[in-house]
Amino acid sequence: MSLSKKPDWLRAKLPGGQGYAALRHLIEDQSLHTVCQSAQCPNLGECWARGTATVMILGNICTRSCNFCAIQSGRPHTPDPGEPDRVADAVARMGLRHVVITSVCRDELADGGAAIWAATVRAVRARSPKTAIEVLVGDFKGNTADIDTVLAAKPDIFNHNVETVERLQKPVRVQARYDRSRGVLRHAKACGFTTKTGLMLGLGERPDEIEQCLRDLVADRVDILTIGQYLQPTPQHLPVDRWVTPDEFRHWRDVGLQLGFGVVESAPLVRSSYHADEQSQKYTGEGHLNDRNALAGH
Repeated sequence: MSLSKKPDWLRAKLPGGQGYAALRHLIEDQSLHTVCQSAQCPNLGECWARGTATVMILGNICTRSCNFCAIQSGRPHTPDPGEPDRVADAVARMGLRHVVITSVCRDELADGGAAIWAATVRAVRARSPKTAIEVLVGDFKGNTADIDTVLAAKPDIFNHNVETVERLQKPVRVQARYDRSRGVLRHAKACGFTTKTGLMLGLGERPDEIEQCLRDLVADRVDILTIGQYLQPTPQHLPVDRWVTPDEFRHWRDVGLQLGFGVVESAPLVRSSYHADEQSQKYTGEGHLNDRNALAGH
């Protein structure tokens, strides 16, 4: 299969409609960033039409330079102390029953941004006490004290992505490490949290490496696993090694469930926060499904 043209199964909904427009206006009005935009997520049109977005805190410039990620690298601005309240206001106005919050990496900060993380979770909880909160965090350089700062705010789901198999960590994630990411997930689980991680396929990984990665994550007692197709955001990023078929994604879903994950979402367009409310309902309950677009009034 040619890599110059995306296969039909990777066609995504184009942005548009009343729900999309209302959410875009809210994000601009609150001066917020979303990973949907910064990471060029293919599901932006569908998710925003549903009235859901993954809020990205601590700015939109990352101190790391991962070779798969479209988010801008460089020297970030000073953290905004008013951001937690703006995020909380936006989540309340969106009427979300399950929200995913993520961030850029802020390695230049003494705490990696953990204090802003905790303040954001607490602000959302105060404004929307019935909303399930999922955090998608970086590795905080493996500093458990900073991770504990985030955990002390009591998110419902703790998500940290390993992104790829062990052999490909350096070329794909550059400054991150497989063992460190596993340690982050193990620490959160040891503290009693529901844990989640994600993998991309199509970067050159072998089947035996995928299976070993899944076995490692099951050994770390990870609850929820997402698996999706890697898409090259620009010509300067790593090329796509192969288009993974829907059948292969179904295979890895079955393998993951057999190995012991509680939930496995595996399909070409799956991303960590794509339909995260549905991925997590086994742990958060059906009352946290985002089945109504509050901004569009339906």
